[in-house]
Formats: sequence, structure tokens, C-alpha cells
Amino acid sequence: MSVFTKPEPILEIENLKIALPEGSDRPFAVDGLTLSVHPGEIVCLVGESGSGKTLAASAVMRLLPEPRVRVAGGTIRFEGREIYSLSSAEMRSLRGSRMAMIFQEPMAALNPQKRIGWQIEEVLRIHTSLSRKERRARVLEILEQVRIPDPASTINAYPHQISGGQRQRVMIAMALILQPKLIIADEPTTALDVTTQLQILKLIRDLQSQFGTGVLFITHDFGVVAEIADRVAVLRHGELVEQGAASDVLNRPKHPYTQALIAAVPDLRPPKPKKLEGAPVVLRVDGLRKVFKPKRSLFGAKRNEVVAVDDVSFVLRKGETLGIVGESGSGKTTVSRCITRLIEPDGGSVKLGDTDVLSASRSELRALRRHVQMVFQDPMASLNPRKRVVDIIAQGPIVHGEDPEKARARARELLALVELSPAAADRYPHEFSGGQRQRIGIARALALNPQIIIADEPVSALDVSVQAQVLKLLADLRDRFSLSLIFVTHDLRVAAQLCDRVAVMQKGKIVEIGPTATVFANPSHPYTRQLLDSVPGRDWSPPVLTGTAA
Repeated sequence: MSVFTKPEPILEIENLKIALPEGSDRPFAVDGLTLSVHPGEIVCLVGESGSGKTLAASAVMRLLPEPRVRVAGGTIRFEGREIYSLSSAEMRSLRGSRMAMIFQEPMAALNPQKRIGWQIEEVLRIHTSLSRKERRARVLEILEQVRIPDPASTINAYPHQISGGQRQRVMIAMALILQPKLIIADEPTTALDVTTQLQILKLIRDLQSQFGTGVLFITHDFGVVAEIADRVAVLRHGELVEQGAASDVLNRPKHPYTQALIAAVPDLRPPKPKKLEGAPVVLRVDGLRKVFKPKRSLFGAKRNEVVAVDDVSFVLRKGETLGIVGESGSGKTTVSRCITRLIEPDGGSVKLGDTDVLSASRSELRALRRHVQMVFQDPMASLNPRKRVVDIIAQGPIVHGEDPEKARARARELLALVELSPAAADRYPHEFSGGQRQRIGIARALALNPQIIIADEPVSALDVSVQAQVLKLLADLRDRFSLSLIFVTHDLRVAAQLCDRVAVMQKGKIVEIGPTATVFANPSHPYTRQLLDSVPGRDWSPPVLTGTAA
């Protein structure tokens, strides 16, 4: 008999029930969850939006919005102590010192009025008796550990003065500074580029191994699960449907819901390419350039000149999907907005057929915009919250002279085309889910019968199953109407499955362009190779499953 025994769990959740307010779509956000996290273990809690993942994490930290949302049953034990039997003072002493949380959106969790160093140091002021000098030294040390490039400068910066990846590292530094025994990470990499995402995941794994910390990692990204998880628990509508070792759940899922989620993960291996060599060119971009001039901020600080787009050239053929990929700041979105003249370029030409978009007058530009439409990353920000959906979709054709009644009738047809109920026409944007709002954005783009649709990160914030539905819809519409798509994304799995060609952008330049299958199989530029090597779970491919169902 072995003398070695598995250590006691740091976190034990048994039969947890979290009640929702009366009138909600279900009585319990979490219903009967049983889960444990051991020292040195990463447990990934997986599920779609609304599955109850974040509320379960909030319950562990005792951060539920009580009394409307409250624990209605079960137990949560941390290091053997029942969390909900502790006083408020005892709970405050645990948060930050023994347990810590990394939030999904650091800008919402960080105080915009306080410097980074002050905010990290606050944890030490509350939980330790270190002197001011010792606290500052410890802050610099932890910033170095989380690989902040210039800790001495960052310590005096405000949150808005550092990048998204650096803000997430600051959140990790705050969580780790007292070496807690439990870290809860709530979607900490969802909005990050693949290279930054991989660095954050490696950082969490390295620090967790170094300090023996248990990690409860909340995500809907199975690539992330494949990269870091030891065990996986799958939530559906608040119920735990499957739990097991990461290799078993990823490669041999048992529950139909888990199988459906995994089947929806885009494969990094592109399908067989279409033949587009003889198709007519619908858009030609030559030497496009955009420079954001230096200017002073509200507080008097001078911002440097930024060359956002530098001599970008490409063609787009009828029926083709061209992916523009790269990290944040590479110039992807600026290219798409220059093409549509939502921002004015500083040089180059954009030809739609024989017409140069950049030299068109305002009236000519309005006519040209019938042929080039955009689908934006955040549909809620681009849909008028005061208008009904039917009027949002019909607005473009009405502006271009179409009879309002005919335009509204066409809008209702388009809703059916993007697989939304006819009843959706008379509702407002806030009454829909994120995936449904994105379908409304696509219907609005189709209303003017465009030749080209430019989609700017249209699925980056969606669950994997909803993402798969929207991607399939875009591909079906492209093939049905011989549309040409420019698809801007930082998700290389999505690009692999949807795009016929990809253009890889770095620091405003296209460093590589070619058929997706060729670029992914044999990248010629080191930056492309770096992007591909940074895809979480790049060595894992979703297994081929049959009979999957949500």
C-alpha cells in the first residue's frame, strides 16, 4: 500500500444551488453543482453564456448580488471551512490573502483614477504589516514575475495607459501577490490576441506550479482547456453534465451537450480550398496608407504619430472570403474602415470595380456604400436601441429611396433568411442574445444587396456553438448570393475554416498573403509562424463525433 495520498482539496463545492429572482427563465442559475479543486491543479469550468459559470465563481468569493441572487442550498468549503458560516470580516481577510479572483474585464475591475502601483499595493496595505518601501519592492517584484515589460514605469501608469494584455497581467499580479492557495480566473483571456493569450496561460500555469496554487479556470474556449486543464467540468443551464480528466473530456466526451460543444470548435486545419483564380476582381486595394497624427490628450500629454496602415495592397474576387489576421494594433480594423471611408486614408487607392472609392464625392460615396456593407464586432453598440429591428434593417434601403413598406417587407424576409423568427421584427435589440443581435447585423448588411460584406471580429465574443452557427450562416449566404467577404479576426481557428485566403498583418503592413491552407501549412514569415504557434490547444484537434446534439 502506497504511503502517498492525494492532498485534501483546497475548494469543495457540494450540491450548490444558486437561486435567481422570481420571473427569471429558470429558478436556479446553478442547480446541484459538486466540484473540487486540489493544490497544484487547474480545473476548467466550461459552458455557454448563461450556464452559471461566473455565478458559481462569485458564490465561492461571496460576491453574489444578494438578496436577488443568492445561495439557496449546498455547501462551499475552502481549506475545510464553510464559506457561508464565516463573518464578513473573516471573509474579507480571506479574499486577496488565501483566495483571489482574476476578472474577465480588467478595465471594469481596476480603478481608473488610481495608478497601477497603488492598486496592487493596496492588497499589501490591507493584509500585511510591510513598510512602504517593502511594499513597493514587492510590487516591482510581482510585476517582473508576471513579465510586465517595464515595471518601474508601469507602477506609475494609469490603467488606460497600458495595453489590454498588460492590464490582464496587472490583475494576475494583484491576485498572486500574497501567493493565495486558490485562484479563480473568469474568462481572463477571451478578448486577447493569441500571442498575449498564450503568454497569460503559460504565466498562470508556471506560477500555479511554482506556488502549488489550485486554479478554477472559467472559459468557453476548448482551445484554452486543451492548453492548461488537468480536469474539466461542463455546465449546461446550471447543471453539471460531465466531469473528468481533460484528456478524456476533450477526446472522448460522453454527454451529448459536451459533444455538441466540441463539435462546434473550429479545426485549425483548413478545408480543401475553392478554385477562385478565374473569378472577377470586385475590389482592388493598392498602397493604402493611414497615419494617425500626433496630438495632445485632454491632460496635455502628447501622443506620438502612429502609422496604422502602411502600403497595404490586395485584391478580392467574387465569392471569395479574404481573412485579415493579426494582433491588436496591427491595423486590421483600420484597413476595413479605410475601405469603407469610415475613416479617411492618407494615401493609396481603393477601387470598387472601375470606381475609386477614395476620390468619390459625398453623394457618390453614398451610392457606392450600397455595394460595401459592414458587420461590426459589437452589434449592441451598432444597433440603435430605440428602434425596432424591422426599422433598423429597413433604414438603409429607405435612405437610398426605396418605398418604406417594401423595405420593411424585405426586412422581414431577411430575418427569416438569417434564421430569426418573424416575431423578432417588432422587438428591440436589447431583447436578443449576442448571437441573435449579430444575425440582425448581418440582415442589415444584406438589406442593400451588397457585393461585399466586411465583417470586423463578428464572432469574437460569442460562445463556441453560437459562433459556429454565425460562421455557417455567413458561409451559406456568401455561397447563395455570390458575396465577397473581408473577414477581420485574431482567431486563427475561425480564419482556417471560413477564409479562402488570409492576409497576415503586423505593425500596419501585410507580411504574408496567400491561400489559407498554404499559409497555415507552410508559413513563410516568422510572424505568421509565431501566431500559429501561439494558438491555444494548437496540438489538439476536435475529434470527429457522430450523433451530437445540444
